[in-house]
Amino acid sequence: MTNTNNIIVLCAFAAYMVLMIVIGFIYSKGTKNNEDYFLGGRNLGGWTAALSAQASDMSGWLLMGLPGAVYIAGTGEVWIAIGLLIGTILNWYIVSARLRKYTIVAGNSLTIPSFFQNRYRDNKGIIKIVSASIIAVFFAVYTASAFSSGAKLFATLFARDPKSSELDTTVYIIGLCISAVVILIYTFMGGFKAVCTTDFIQGMLMLVAILAVPIIAFAILQSGEGFNNALLAKGVENPDNFLNFFKNDDGSPVPAVSIISNLAWGLGYFGMPHILIRFMAVKSHNEIKKARRVAITWVVISLAASCFIGLIARGFLSVQLSAGAKETVFIRTIQQIFSGNGILIFIGGIFLCGILAAIMSTADSQLLVTASAVSEDMYKGVIKKDASEKSSLLVGKVAVVVVAIIAFVIALNPESSIMDLVSDAWAGFGSAFGPVVLLALFWKRSTLAGAISGMTVGALTVIVWDYIPLVNGSTLYSATGLYSLVLGFFLALAVNVAVSLLTQKPSKEILDEFDSIKSVDIA
Repeated sequence: MTNTNNIIVLCAFAAYMVLMIVIGFIYSKGTKNNEDYFLGGRNLGGWTAALSAQASDMSGWLLMGLPGAVYIAGTGEVWIAIGLLIGTILNWYIVSARLRKYTIVAGNSLTIPSFFQNRYRDNKGIIKIVSASIIAVFFAVYTASAFSSGAKLFATLFARDPKSSELDTTVYIIGLCISAVVILIYTFMGGFKAVCTTDFIQGMLMLVAILAVPIIAFAILQSGEGFNNALLAKGVENPDNFLNFFKNDDGSPVPAVSIISNLAWGLGYFGMPHILIRFMAVKSHNEIKKARRVAITWVVISLAASCFIGLIARGFLSVQLSAGAKETVFIRTIQQIFSGNGILIFIGGIFLCGILAAIMSTADSQLLVTASAVSEDMYKGVIKKDASEKSSLLVGKVAVVVVAIIAFVIALNPESSIMDLVSDAWAGFGSAFGPVVLLALFWKRSTLAGAISGMTVGALTVIVWDYIPLVNGSTLYSATGLYSLVLGFFLALAVNVAVSLLTQKPSKEILDEFDSIKSVDIA
């Protein structure tokens, strides 16, 4: 990009970022206590809850990671999107309403760890410490993926050599700093309502961008050489294979283990704290019904469009991307479409803000949940139970900075893969929390010992499977190709059930509270 073009795009970015910070400042005036800061006073409307939950869920992965995977391998990667769609539907229909009711009845729980403690009457706070620690560890990795997305956005747009398919390391570091600072500022100021309101705006912007760009690119291709001819011209030997759900680009079949692993992404939804917290904050049961419809519609459209971007870009882009640069596919597609005069470049800058929206909507949510875990669960819940609201909020904000710094360090490597970082964090949360959430909500015989055992086994399984080289110097994931979430989720579930059955039956108080949820009517 020329210097003039850079200035135009930067103006679009600056306007967007200022708007997000202003929203944070406005909502900071209404944040008076922990319930306001961490749950927005349980007063979210259906639209805000839906778009906030899904925008915080999808992150830069939706506009960078998934399109990049499809760009390289074809529709064989679409199984991830199918798994996520199934997971989204099940989460909204099975978990959302019951979780909202149960968290209110169980001591007005403000966080997932505090719900676990109240649900199982853990007077020692052990489950709070375990779950809050898991949140801090895996959200550091998850937040790093968002920071890396922002850095890659800046490095691609403002590279000193725009024709290079490699990332400009210097610009990458500058972009990383800018992304981290802006996210921290408005997360600090406004808390949950600021995050959810900005997520609503960002969710709408993401939707517009992800729909408009592939449609425009496809129309350009069809008016020229045609999509199939474009694929052939760009090195795709057999377009039918590239567009086949069951075949790789080279014609080989997509392995069953790959399909199973990709579908298993849907299991992760049951354990995502930054999504579950939205269910807890919706203001009424009717609003949950509304949110459910909005969220599922948004997910269907956005996931389909994300996959479409990767497919169309393979034939549309004039420069073919290497595997290392594949996650910049959406950025480069926008650049190629919106080039020429200043107005087009500014419009392109607005669409590029959709990527910023995806990045920021996830990172702010993750940092906020981390803050609540450390301040509400560790500090006020266990370390200093008589802590004031002010000191508890301060501890939470310090935790945000610490986790952001760790995420920043993880994301410093320009070669880090957004897809891999999200995959690891997703598996960690899905395995550690997913089975516990489901059993806590729907199985009265579940016990504290079972929940802690299952949670620990789930988290450790992912760490061992993905990070420890046990097979000839390779990890178990590299050796088998099986996503750690598959093993981690079901192993944690089995351990939770087994330990629960082997330990003392829950008290009458716990059982009565469990049974009361069906008849509870909370407006």
